[in-house]
Amino acid sequence: MEEINNIEVAPCTESDYLKPFRVHYNQNGTKKSWDFMRTHDSVSVLIFNTSSHCFVLVKQFRPAVYMCEWERNKSQPTQSAEKTEEGAAEAAAPTAAESQEGQSASEGESSSQWPPASAGVTYELCAGLVDKPDLSLEEIARQEVLEECGYDVPASKLKRITSYRSGVGVTGAKQTMFYAEVSDDNCVSAGGGEPREGELIEVVKVPLHEAMTFAYDERIPKTMGVIFSFIWFHNNMSPKYKISTNV
Repeated sequence: MEEINNIEVAPCTESDYLKPFRVHYNQNGTKKSWDFMRTHDSVSVLIFNTSSHCFVLVKQFRPAVYMCEWERNKSQPTQSAEKTEEGAAEAAAPTAAESQEGQSASEGESSSQWPPASAGVTYELCAGLVDKPDLSLEEIARQEVLEECGYDVPASKLKRITSYRSGVGVTGAKQTMFYAEVSDDNCVSAGGGEPREGELIEVVKVPLHEAMTFAYDERIPKTMGVIFSFIWFHNNMSPKYKISTNV
């Protein structure tokens, strides 16, 4: 998953997923404009395994996260020349793996400027786009659970938590979150996503008693959906299992 190389950045002139627009409008007598992106709505699923008392998340490389880290690091002044302590030069130099990952940096950027691939890996809820008009949200969520995490759960067993707007400054798309309880008996495959769609997903389990520590650990890159859903579970479901979620 973290073997990323031959990186090239190019303008996006056409996409099946993102459509950029600019809207002009008047607000309280003031003329304004705003750039936004039209995208698909989506579903996400908080999965709890009742056999092992753990949450089932997915872990994957997100190019957008990776490029944001690259932009952030690029804007910071290089400090390796200022380090005079013993071993500083070694610490500042890229590893062999990092050099390989950035070997095809575009626009004259040197390979050492690319962060390690791990900078773009995030922990997320099982999720997917709402792009099948003939299916209900529950059916779409069910398919995502099966494809990404390997659990076969009837759509009728999915509990709707809530829906909300995501990325309101850029997209405003709606995401609907579900809750699904599974057991080891429901596991019919290893999951991992759909390779034909370019998905490369690692299934990750977070023990219930470690959930809130995981949610608030800023060193672990994760989506807001993970944090919110763990809090929801703590407030609504944890008394059922009589296990502390370590708040």
